[in-house]
Amino acid sequence: MELKHKIEELRAELNKFAMYSRLADQKLVELSQKLDQLLNEFHEIKETLNRQKEK
Repeated sequence: MELKHKIEELRAELNKFAMYSRLADQKLVELSQKLDQLLNEFHEIKETLNRQKEK
């Protein structure tokens, strides 16, 4: 599955879950952390590609 697709799916799941749970709910925290990891990974890939284009 493409990274962008994973991010969008997880973001939708997180938003849906957030509507029905407390902000301190452990699953909500875990989903948020996973989304953060994917976003960081996406950003790193994007930065690497940008650096390669500059060469």
